[in-house]
Amino acid sequence: MPAFSQTSLSRLSTCRLQLQALANEVIKTIDCTVVCGHRGEEEQNAAYEAGNSLLMFPKSNHNVFPSNAIDLVPYIQFKGPTWENKQCYYFAGKVMMIARQMNIHIRCGADWDSDNDVNDQTLFDPCHFELIEEEDG
Repeated sequence: MPAFSQTSLSRLSTCRLQLQALANEVIKTIDCTVVCGHRGEEEQNAAYEAGNSLLMFPKSNHNVFPSNAIDLVPYIQFKGPTWENKQCYYFAGKVMMIARQMNIHIRCGADWDSDNDVNDQTLFDPCHFELIEEEDG
């Protein structure tokens, strides 16, 4: 069974408990790594400058502590973690399904507006997952 490395566990510990529970359930069946949980000002602004985020500090869900966001990436055998792989969309769907089964409300960077259309995104980030507040109703 896959297991998180100490580095992934350290990053995971910076996330909200719901994200920790989700990641710990995902790793039971899909080998993956935690790339990022909480992100400070320098890291966030570097991500923005590199085009990996549309938000500067402190506007990202990664910037609160504990983090409301996690970058959880499938570990592709012999290639390491990568976003530039169709496997990421498959992985994102699995994570979303597991979250739904756990009643954890998240959105994914593969479908930021949650309209089930992955072709209308301005930022390709399918391995980014963030908690969303459930609306009353």
